[in-house]
Parts: sequence; structure tokens; C-alpha cells
Amino acid sequence: MATPEAVIEIGSTGVRLLVAELTPDRKRNTLDRAEMPISLGRDVFGQGYISRETTLQCLHILQRYKEQLVGWGILPIQTTVIATSAFREAKNKDPVMDKILSSTGFRVKVIDGIEENRLMYLAISECLKGESAELRSEDTVILEVAGGSTELMLMKKGKMAGAHSLRLGTVRLEPKLSKQSGSFEDIQRYVKELTLNTKGSIESELNLEEVQQFVAVGSDATLAAIHAGKPISTFLWSIQIDDFDCFVDEIQEYSIDEIVGRFKISFNDAQTLRISLLIYKMFIHLTNVKTIIVPETNIREGLILDKTNVPNKELKEEFHQQITASALNLLKKYHGDVNHAEYVRTTSLQIYDKLSAEMNLDERSRLLLEVAAVLHDIGIFIRLDDHNLHGAYIINHSDIFGLVNTEREIISQIALYHRGKQQPQDQERFQILARSDRMRILKLTAILRIADALDRSHSQSLTDLTITLQNEALIIRTKGSKNVALERIALAEKGEMFESVFGYKLILL
Repeated sequence: MATPEAVIEIGSTGVRLLVAELTPDRKRNTLDRAEMPISLGRDVFGQGYISRETTLQCLHILQRYKEQLVGWGILPIQTTVIATSAFREAKNKDPVMDKILSSTGFRVKVIDGIEENRLMYLAISECLKGESAELRSEDTVILEVAGGSTELMLMKKGKMAGAHSLRLGTVRLEPKLSKQSGSFEDIQRYVKELTLNTKGSIESELNLEEVQQFVAVGSDATLAAIHAGKPISTFLWSIQIDDFDCFVDEIQEYSIDEIVGRFKISFNDAQTLRISLLIYKMFIHLTNVKTIIVPETNIREGLILDKTNVPNKELKEEFHQQITASALNLLKKYHGDVNHAEYVRTTSLQIYDKLSAEMNLDERSRLLLEVAAVLHDIGIFIRLDDHNLHGAYIINHSDIFGLVNTEREIISQIALYHRGKQQPQDQERFQILARSDRMRILKLTAILRIADALDRSHSQSLTDLTITLQNEALIIRTKGSKNVALERIALAEKGEMFESVFGYKLILL
């Protein structure tokens, strides 16, 4: 029998518990769930801090969940506890997390928006598996409107074109809107302006008029699907756009108390339902879709899947492809040299694999090298001179699907040091990193510099490379009688770090 897994999410409007298992045939079996409202988002987005009252309320809820999990034989140390945007922005999050740990034994992990996207993508893929192949082949928008943020994923022909965590949350907006007249027309105009402000950046990644599928995720979207849509299968709904519009317009006429009474939701959720549905509506109408797909799933189920997944080659390969596709689309957004990036990526991985026995790095490092190789020259969009500095800035301030902030920082430093004579060891920013991260940056940067040097002309003239290790030397051979004088000069300029880090002399034949 499968071992139950427990996940707790501390969100902007509530603390939510899920206990579930995956059966041997990989079907989801929900064993227990609970949700308790909390005003954490209103505290943080209003004053920047989690109040003492909210902290005590959160501790009380978590203590209750701890006792509930005893019945399933699950200890706090075995429970995954995550916190999202509101907790992430709280100035006093560290002492609150410490208080939670000492009082309940739960260790809270604060996740960023792109990690939310990854987990939601995992949950959606599982929910749609066997029902539809469109997610892997059509232009698709995936949207989740939450209390603190709106999570957005853009898929072009099934590949990740962009992933964004927008500061467009219902709890964040609700106080601003309440200060206005509160009429449906005024609220709709305000939300429409905010939505249109994001349209430009979105359309640089995906033509919204050509979107064929719109996937709406979240409890509010599910509520709309239950009342205005029809079931496709277990945990999957569809809503015709006209029916959705009518439902959203009808909701705007309800008072908060009427929403609570009719839909049996908490007062906190009722306060933001109208704004949430309006945001969905505005984004949907940026496209020409006629039907909305609503998977009845959430980030907690994505975490359960992430925890219970045995190593799955197909799933790992899919995520790998989506991460690199996201990086490649970011490069295209900044009009980068795709052919050069692909050459450097292929060559970098070839060198990495040749040295794999002595890399002493985790499996994830190869992926980080691949993304860094794709993006190393992205700063040329701003200026050719010092483009490594500009590239590091762009990478650090861009959303790349599947990568957390610490990984993006590593990639930005690899891009920073991929050219020039500046050494990472001389920089304070590098020195404060953990030793494991410093070694990873040094090794991956050294490899990237060599791969970049082998395409100094950006013409991909050296093809069919053969790389061997012999007599303490890394020997690179290219087929045919090509003039490699330019590349030898480049290797001499950029190879010092490689020879220092790995101890191999570089020879180009």
C-alpha cells in the first residue's frame, strides 16, 4: 500500500492541508483535506508585516493540522509546508518561520512564483493526461489567479514560451478597489487596465490571437466551472466563454453575504471572488478562445506528485525540454543569435560529458550549464560592450520556467564571467556563495568559455568536433582542413580558467 503524503500551503487567504497517495496504477487518492481562512495577505500587502494576531492564528491552525496528521501516522518532519507570495514579501517572515518551527515542528519553505508555476504545471499535466494532447501541441495560456499574485504560463506548440509571476493578486487589489466607487464598471475598467499593461510583454512571447487553448486553474475558476460549465471527466471541466461571461457578470451583482450563502465559501474568499473572476475574464478576452478548460487541481497536488514520483525518465525529459525552451524563448525575445547559442550549448555539453567522471557535481548542474550556454550572450541586446554585465542583469531579472532564484543567480554569474579577464574569485558577490556553488560556477564557466571560443566568429565553422582526454590534455579535433587560427587565439584568451580549474592543457587540432 502507498505511503500517504501530507502537504500544507500557507497562502494569502488561507492555510490548506492535503493528505493524498498515489495508487500503484498512479491514480490520485485524496485521503484528507482541510482549509482554514487567514488574513495573512491583508497584513502583508497592507502594512508589510504579519501581525501578531495573524501569527497566533496561523500557529493555532498548524497545531490543529499537526494533531489531524497524527491519525495518518505523519509527523511534522515528514510534512512538506510551503508558503507563497504573501509570506514571501513579509518583512518579518524569518522570525515567524522560526516561531512556527519551535511551536509546531513544521519547517516552512518559502517558494517563489516560478516554482509555483512548475508545481502547477506538474499538477495540470497529470490532470489532463489521457484526456487531451493539446497541451503538448497547441498554443496555450495557463492562468491561476491567487490572493497575492497571478501565475501565468505561455505554451507555443506545446513548448514553454514564457512563465511569469505577476503582482496582480486579489488580496493585493481588493483594498485599492474598495476605495473607489465599487461599481462594476469602475472595477472592470481598473482590472482591464492592469491586464492590458501586461499584454505587451506577453505578446512578445506568444501571439495571443493565435492561442487555441486557455487553461484556468484555481478554486475560483473551479467554482465557476461547477456552476457554469460541464464535466469532461473526473477533476476536469469545460466552460463556454459566453456562459463564463454571464456567470462573472452575475457575480458582480451579489453582496459578500450573498456570495457566502450561495456558494458556501469563507468570508475571506467571498471578498475577492468578484475581482478574481474579472481577472480571469480579462485575460481570456485577450485571446479568441471559445472554451475554457478548468482542471480541478492545485499546487498542493503538484507537490504530492513531485514527492511521490519515482524517477521517471519521460517526465524528467519533459521538464528538461520545457526549461530549455523557456530559456531559448527568452533569448529570442531579446533578439539573440540562436545559431551561436545552439552551437555553444551542444559543445558545452559535449565537453561536460567528457569530463563527467571528475566533475563531482549534481545532475542539475548539466542543465544549468545548458541554460547558461543558451543565454550567455543575451546582453548584446543592450550593448555589445560589456554585454556579459548586461546579460547577467537580464538573467537575474527574468522569469525562466523551472528555475528557482538561486539557480538563476548561478546562471547569471556564469554569463557574467564567460568573457573578459575578470576572475570570479576576485569578486565579493562570488565569495559569499556556498563553497559548492562557487565550485559549480567555476567549473561550468570554464567549460562555457571554451565552447564560446570555438565559435569566435559566430559562423559555426568548426563542426564534427571530437574531444578526448590524453596525457593531461583536453584535445579538440575538427574534421577537414579548416583554418583554426582564430579559434586558437580565442582559446588562448579564454582557456586559462579551464586549465586552472581542471588541470588540463587545451589543444585544438
